[in-house]
Amino acid sequence: MNAPARPRTAPSPLQLAIALGLALAPSLAAAAPVLLISIDGLRPDDVLQAGERGLHLPALRHFVDEGAYATGVRGVLPTLTYPSHTTLVTGVWPARHGVGNNLTFDPFGKNQQGWYWYAEDVKVPTLWEAARAGGLSTASVHWPVSVAARGIDFNLPQVWRSGSDDDRKLVRALATNGLLESLEHELGPYADGIDESVEADEIRGRFAARLLEVKRPQLLTAYLTGLDHVQHEQGPGSPAARHALERLDAVVGQLVAAARKVDPATLVAVVSDHGFAPVTRDVNLLGAFAKAGLVRLDRRGRVTWWEAKPWSCGGSAMVVLSRRDDPELREQVSSVLWRLARNPRSGVANVIDRAEIAERGGSPMADFWVNLKLGFEVGVDPRAPLLHPAPRKGMHGHFPDARPLLATFLVEGPGLSRHGSLGEIDMRDVAPSVAALLGVPLPTADGHSVF
Repeated sequence: MNAPARPRTAPSPLQLAIALGLALAPSLAAAAPVLLISIDGLRPDDVLQAGERGLHLPALRHFVDEGAYATGVRGVLPTLTYPSHTTLVTGVWPARHGVGNNLTFDPFGKNQQGWYWYAEDVKVPTLWEAARAGGLSTASVHWPVSVAARGIDFNLPQVWRSGSDDDRKLVRALATNGLLESLEHELGPYADGIDESVEADEIRGRFAARLLEVKRPQLLTAYLTGLDHVQHEQGPGSPAARHALERLDAVVGQLVAAARKVDPATLVAVVSDHGFAPVTRDVNLLGAFAKAGLVRLDRRGRVTWWEAKPWSCGGSAMVVLSRRDDPELREQVSSVLWRLARNPRSGVANVIDRAEIAERGGSPMADFWVNLKLGFEVGVDPRAPLLHPAPRKGMHGHFPDARPLLATFLVEGPGLSRHGSLGEIDMRDVAPSVAALLGVPLPTADGHSVF
């Protein structure tokens, strides 16, 4: 018995946009394969001034000496991992791509610290989709917001829940069918998603290198998180952070070698999502809102009712109103925020409203945005004083204006049209630049290729 014909589905707006870009850009020739490596929290000056800082980074310095590099990459609002990584593969600000924070807005804690793991939240085309539309194969290892991402042929997504053994089953279930099992058969256990250590990055590096060898993708994205973790715990520029970066430099060298073994023409780009600043003080914004009667807390500090609530972004915070069209509520919240901003010891640098948030490309869910001074972060204990010692030594998430928060962009390989300094670029330029290296269009990007 013949199976019934599968109904034909209309192409999505994303597919149509990419197809249109292909049709309008016949001059784009298929170029070399691209390996895109992200090192979370990599400060550009740690590479550009490696010698002066006593850092031994032979792999990363090769990009500076033989390739092209940005002196800094102006990030997004906020300078956090998930919004930034989504911009890195889409070329648009969070307001357009839909991933406005690391964690979802969850005022009552029902999502149990759930992150924006799922690619269905991304509202615009990605590099993976553009590559596939151009007939190229793709792979990804641990990239943020990549669960069930369209366009990835071989995917080991970043996801975790409890940190227990069940997380391994979750990754196995959400990865490309059979991929993790086949790689673990050769390489041993894969790293847990919640494991942010350099040791876990070294494991992921081995898996990414083997994926290059056995699947030969023309675009592979790989994400390393250990430097960010160490800089939060020990501070940027600390001995532990320097040691972590030197170990990750070795991972980059191994990945480059694996890629060039498969195809000597491979182009390699190294990016980061943000820089880093030292932090010494926490600011208890939630406690301030509770004192103003905008939030109610139980004895454990859990939210039981809210009219306006800070949504932490590390070095800044969105403020979400329960009734966006209520002028009295808006005025009450504005009064609380400006009172904090006028206090020179509050740690608040500035506050912007919905109109300026839109201009800066931040999440449209925010009605106000509080930016803290460098050295301050949003606290997590609502019962603490307004200002109290920070448990961490490094933070990001502030507005992307300060030099310490600039991100990294390095490219190296045969056939580059530009070498040396690219100057300071916009993070939205990264995705169209990588697309140009691949020889495929990304017409929905707001940035522009630097090549």
